[in-house]
Amino acid sequence: MENLPPEALTEIAAYFQALSEPTRLQILNLLRQQERNVGELAQLCGFTAANISRHLSMLTKHGLVARESRGTSAYYRIADESVYELCDLVCGKIAWQLQQTARKHQVFSPSE
Repeated sequence: MENLPPEALTEIAAYFQALSEPTRLQILNLLRQQERNVGELAQLCGFTAANISRHLSMLTKHGLVARESRGTSAYYRIADESVYELCDLVCGKIAWQLQQTARKHQVFSPSE
């Protein structure tokens, strides 16, 4: 990010904002397995198709997913596989932090 102009930083922040919502992360996880249509994603996520469509629109806008029309349905798939590398990196960091916190709590907990 060094020496990037403010406009580029704004785009980067928008990309991370697209990843900052749990439902969108759930959608990305489901699409990691296979492509799906809005109805399938809505059922698996437990939300309305309209809600899922809004999330898919944002993910598509940022190039994370791609949409393909087939007959009366639209199917979504991952457009940028590198998003999983980023998510795995962040998940690994969070898991490490949780382990460290648990160890600290264990030090101060009385032994039984």
